[in-house]
Amino acid sequence: MAASSETESRQRLARVPEPIRRVHLIGVAGSAMAALAGMLAESGYRVTGSDNQLYEPTASLLKRLKIEVQPTYDGANLAPAPDLVVVGNVVTRTNPEAIRLLETNIPYLSMPEALWHFFLRERRVLMVSGTHGKTTSTALMAHVLKRSGKDPSMLVGGVARDFEANYRIGNGRDFVIEGDEYDTAFFDKGPKFLHYRADGAVVTAVEFDHADIYRDLAHVQGSFRALAEQMDANRVMAVCADFPFALEPTVHTAAKRITFGLRAGEVRASNIRINEEGARFAIERSGKVLVDNLLLSIGGRMNVANALGVWVLLKEFGVTDAELADGFASFRGVARRQEIVGEVGGVTIIDDFAHHPTAIRVTLEALAERFGPRRLIAAFEPRSNTARRAVFQNDFATAFDRARKVYLAPVYFKENDPIPADARLDVAALAETITSRGPKAQASESIAAIVEAIADDAQPGDVVVGMSNGPFEDLHARLRDAIAQRRR
Repeated sequence: MAASSETESRQRLARVPEPIRRVHLIGVAGSAMAALAGMLAESGYRVTGSDNQLYEPTASLLKRLKIEVQPTYDGANLAPAPDLVVVGNVVTRTNPEAIRLLETNIPYLSMPEALWHFFLRERRVLMVSGTHGKTTSTALMAHVLKRSGKDPSMLVGGVARDFEANYRIGNGRDFVIEGDEYDTAFFDKGPKFLHYRADGAVVTAVEFDHADIYRDLAHVQGSFRALAEQMDANRVMAVCADFPFALEPTVHTAAKRITFGLRAGEVRASNIRINEEGARFAIERSGKVLVDNLLLSIGGRMNVANALGVWVLLKEFGVTDAELADGFASFRGVARRQEIVGEVGGVTIIDDFAHHPTAIRVTLEALAERFGPRRLIAAFEPRSNTARRAVFQNDFATAFDRARKVYLAPVYFKENDPIPADARLDVAALAETITSRGPKAQASESIAAIVEAIADDAQPGDVVVGMSNGPFEDLHARLRDAIAQRRR
């Protein structure tokens, strides 16, 4: 954090009262905010919240935890006054509840500050950061530590299938957390991951992303440079050398820095073999094999790189080869990461969170390697704040090469959309460019039209993957129903 931002953060933390009975979360339905709400509730605090967009599975989680949620933002939600307010980064300064908060003397924190105050400051923080692979790597790291008896706490940006949750509170020393470079709150525009003060960090990749808050790649690199500068000689950074833009920002860190990768780095994965059981690989350093024939239960070369980063970091913190091997082999993955969600009429339906060109490319490569000659059909919704913009118009064109057919949904529309029409992704032009490269692509007028088109076209043996960082209007369930109906 910049000096002024860190000073302001310390001032906010200093205002946190003791004792605390009730904590109110503005923007409680966000993935990390809902997880924080759950952790606070399970720790004995009375938790309330507000949000104007409440979707599954968050709605059920909050209901199960008996967290009272107001469905609109309103200054009246702060009466009677809670002991502390936590403000999510979806909340703007013009939000009516935020306006009222600033008129009161109620202490408030950002979500990362609250995590630090309540859960991180007494733990050893092991963090995964980077443009790609954070969620899978974080879930894998927590699983390895749990299997080895370390009983870690965890906060991850997706549902870890081994825990059936995106958070857990353990009794062990370690807290494993997904560290995002997105901004913290309307009153703190620095990256969230600086608040976690990691003892060990994996940097999986650095590429341009989050075009709504970052100007360019150099701006993104600046956040990772700040992370590297924050870490002292008692800390460890494992940096993926397959992404060159991750190397320069981290090279001058005082932390112990170890590079890794599939193609570059001090520690490398080699002899990679992918099949339906997952991935097998060796790990070597300076040409010497350290471990051989490791099994990672989920496939894909990017996941091998993710596992390698976890191996490098956890070895520095005393986890043994045997413990790592056991954790890798038994790992069940993360929901919405190459997750098979249905088999109907001989058609395999997969849900995936990919929304960045690199993520789409490696997801399709992994599925093509996993399913061999089977025809691969891809559906993509440009929904994230970056994907909806034209900044990746050319990059998206090359991301779908491994698919045979591609169905593109309209650019997701947001109310009061800040992106001018001429700055949005041109889906029709993208479809033409993809088609010129080989796959047959079409720009669809709606997600309903995609469902109908794929259901009409899909044949036994096909693999259909839907990619979006949102619910995709329940595409996968609708596809299951539509294909089943046509097979009757």
